[in-house]
Amino acid sequence: MADSPEVVSAKAALRESLLAGRAARSPAARSAAAEALAAVLAERLGGSSVVAAYVPAAEEPGVGRLPGALPGRLLLPVVPARGRELSWTEHDGRLAPGRFGLLEPTGPRLPPGALAAADVVVVPALAVAADGTRLGRGGGFYDRALVHARPGVTVVAVVFDEELVAELPAGPHDRRVTAVVTPSAGWWQLD
Repeated sequence: MADSPEVVSAKAALRESLLAGRAARSPAARSAAAEALAAVLAERLGGSSVVAAYVPAAEEPGVGRLPGALPGRLLLPVVPARGRELSWTEHDGRLAPGRFGLLEPTGPRLPPGALAAADVVVVPALAVAADGTRLGRGGGFYDRALVHARPGVTVVAVVFDEELVAELPAGPHDRRVTAVVTPSAGWWQLD
């Protein structure tokens, strides 16, 4: 089910504003945020045997520190050449540019359902609301992927401090997160 025109418009305006804010962040501020986020995630996820995560792009929180700081067996997404359903690969330390210029693991591809093996799923976001509503970049890749997560699994979004907000527009297909991590506030359990 598609978002209403009002929700589409509201999301687009928010994305533009949030992406501009990220672009204005200094490299030093990104680096400090990445260190703080990596420390919190490493501590909180230390007992996890399988973590699904992602490799942050240059402007995203955690760049340069994630996924290296995450414990356990690590599954990373692979964006398909066509379509919008992520496959997964077990991270062996090697990364190469993929679709949209995103860094991806180079190993054998696992099907979308491989996400069900994860104890915790770490997802990117442009913003997260107090009720767990997550605003992504608009492609729907993670909304589709999270359908394959085990019921009750912890889904944690990583954002900068000001990107944890009171509310966000949401559509019927939007999947909520259960926790959020910010550089200054650390781990927030939302459910």
